[in-house]
Amino acid sequence: MAVFKIIVTVIFAVICVALTAIVLMQEGKSGGLSGSVAGATETYWGRNKGRSMEGKLEKITKYLAIGFIVLSLVLNIL
Repeated sequence: MAVFKIIVTVIFAVICVALTAIVLMQEGKSGGLSGSVAGATETYWGRNKGRSMEGKLEKITKYLAIGFIVLSLVLNIL
């Protein structure tokens, strides 16, 4: 049981570092209301965001956050 806890803790630490790095790599969302009014969402990059690097970073962030929450619950139970 102690080996399992050590392995989960190491994976948790790796996810924490990766989540921090991925969040820092993302661009800010400073467009706000003025970006919507001016039609910034209708640009090529706005429509194809899921295929861009920014879209991939958001997906990775989502999965790492889910892993972070699950592993934190597992470590709390152990």
